[in-house]
Amino acid sequence: MPDEKMMAAAQKFVFSNLLSILFHGNGGDAPPDALPPHPSEKVCIHRRAPPAARLAEATALVVDVDGGLLLSRSLFPYFMLVAVEAGGFTRGLLLLLLYPVIACADASGGGDVAVRAMAFVAFCGLRAARFRAGRAVLPRWLLEDVGLEAFDAVRRRPLGAAGKRAVVVWASRMPRVMLEPFLKEYLIADAADVVAAREMKVLWGFYTGLMEKGDGEAASEARKKLMESTVVGDDVVGFSGGSSMEFLRNNTLSSSCKEVYVVSAEEKRKWRPLPTHEYPRPLVFHDGRLAFRPTPLDTLAMLVWLPFGAALALARIAVAMALPYRYATLILAATGQSWRLRGSLPPSSRSPSRGQLYVCNHRTLIDPVYVSIALNRPVRAVSYSLSRLSELISPIGRTVHLARDRAHDGAAMARLLDGGAHVVVCPEGTTCREPYLLRFSPLFAELSSEGVVPVAIAVETAMFHATTAGGWKSMDPLYYVANPRMCYTVEFLGKVHTAPVRNGAAASTDVANRVQRLMAAALGYECTMLTRKDKYLMLAGNDGLVGAKGPTCQ
Repeated sequence: MPDEKMMAAAQKFVFSNLLSILFHGNGGDAPPDALPPHPSEKVCIHRRAPPAARLAEATALVVDVDGGLLLSRSLFPYFMLVAVEAGGFTRGLLLLLLYPVIACADASGGGDVAVRAMAFVAFCGLRAARFRAGRAVLPRWLLEDVGLEAFDAVRRRPLGAAGKRAVVVWASRMPRVMLEPFLKEYLIADAADVVAAREMKVLWGFYTGLMEKGDGEAASEARKKLMESTVVGDDVVGFSGGSSMEFLRNNTLSSSCKEVYVVSAEEKRKWRPLPTHEYPRPLVFHDGRLAFRPTPLDTLAMLVWLPFGAALALARIAVAMALPYRYATLILAATGQSWRLRGSLPPSSRSPSRGQLYVCNHRTLIDPVYVSIALNRPVRAVSYSLSRLSELISPIGRTVHLARDRAHDGAAMARLLDGGAHVVVCPEGTTCREPYLLRFSPLFAELSSEGVVPVAIAVETAMFHATTAGGWKSMDPLYYVANPRMCYTVEFLGKVHTAPVRNGAAASTDVANRVQRLMAAALGYECTMLTRKDKYLMLAGNDGLVGAKGPTCQ
């Protein structure tokens, strides 16, 4: 027995240090429950969350993101998001195959080695200038992982020298490119705050996959900024978690604190996620194809499903194009592609020779298809941009392309209505995934004196999002029909009269805003004044126009 124990210990030591050498680590980390003494005897370490009174009297706060703010200990889902969304499914498969090695390294105390390995697979070879996953994809998942108790601690922001806000946010394990956009745009908007994190090394414009050491330039920069925001004798408090020892080992930064509070894993399990209504800034836009948090098991399920999903997508498209709606929807429902009608159908138009204008919020490119299915009659869709593939597989026929010219677009839709066609228009001009409605263009209110019918649409998907701002938009409908389960909900609201606009008694913007409010009330969404341009500038780095140049979402 002693020989077996010695052999197991030797294997554990060799395995951990071999990985450390391969990924330029400094040896294995301390086990998560271990609490080493701080190198500086002046720093007092407490194994509990910082009391509210203690934070209130402190003049500066140093927060460890990985160990203090986030609830989950595993960083695998975040690196998997980078691997899949920026590198593709093949890179995601490679990271998943490496997971047993990563898990063994983490369990044996080599946490930093595991992070370096994941960073290498996720980032190696990506073009640095085109990387936008940290801004467009990760904030949605990081916000869901923020602990309410930790956020409350950070929210009680102490005052430093001369009344300045002195909060330093330190990412002890994840690189800056993954965290800084999320922290600065959603959690700490104050310019006096400092985000310190390790950098990914770049060579010839591409990420090498190597990450700097924890005690590198980032920690020195954070200490310098902290000293600028405080004076000698200021009361600086550190806040970390038991899952991250890098903060305690980083003598450059943690030695600036008089006290460091380390939350135990048991206490952290009692924390609650930050509620959506308490987000410092609403999360209106985000990008990426994955509609689930890619844990190892969920990622494995997705990769196993992919070939079946691709075959099922082709079969669903063939059924939708070949059969009438009444038969196609029954067959598609048996495969997991369902829809439901909430409420009743709208009354028929009083003028049989003139078409009806339907105004709906925009969730995916397939919105007009489900309006047509619900009405059980053909409709004409109008769109600013549509790929040839999407138009080819559309079961409702040819889409009318708009030119973003008010006179031209209004005349084109008026001709369709005068010709007796039922027209579906999405005045938001782009899709929005979250429970928000973007600003409605008022052009639709000027086209018909008989009024418009608002249509409230909601979409549920299990695995893939059917929209993207920075990826291949031609694949949007294919991703939707590749889901194992999805459901469209269509609700026709009461007709809104637009005759006052035609008569000059009301402004078209007032009618557009009224329709927006009616839809928001029906769906439980919030109205915004954000536009297509706001979305694409944030997610893709361009204004969203066809042919616009800008970095794609890597």
